[in-house]
Amino acid sequence: MSAPDQPRARGFRQTGALLQARIRKAGESRGFAVSKLLTRWAEVAGPDIAALCRPVEVGYGRQGLGATLTVLTTGAAAPLVEMQKEALRQRVNACYGYNAVARVKITQTSAHGFAETQTAYQAEPDTPAPAVIETARGLAADIGDDRLRAALERMGANILSRPGQT
Repeated sequence: MSAPDQPRARGFRQTGALLQARIRKAGESRGFAVSKLLTRWAEVAGPDIAALCRPVEVGYGRQGLGATLTVLTTGAAAPLVEMQKEALRQRVNACYGYNAVARVKITQTSAHGFAETQTAYQAEPDTPAPAVIETARGLAADIGDDRLRAALERMGANILSRPGQT
């Protein structure tokens, strides 16, 4: 038998780890070397700017002398974004960790089909049901150390709230 090219990992891998290369390739095709710029746009740009525009592309110059970030906004919001271009450029460069973006280019679209009709994705933290929390609290009740008991209660509630665990 011949040895495989790569050793096999034991256990399961997270979905994010399996898709990481494909996500990076798709992001890099649009110039986004740092995917956090897309996934955490509201944190990077700030809530005021993020409500007005979305990143579309990061274009790199021929000699690599600074990239151009292209953002999409509505016609009515374009003057507001224009006034905040320098602040946006500084925030994006802070995300990259160096002075990667030299310019911010604003493109406009009609109001229909942009922010008004999109549903914002807000990942809500998973909170276990009160009955699950009480069960986990009862299982960890004998632990004397308060911090350890609280950690075990949280871990128990997370485990018990998984499908098929109750």
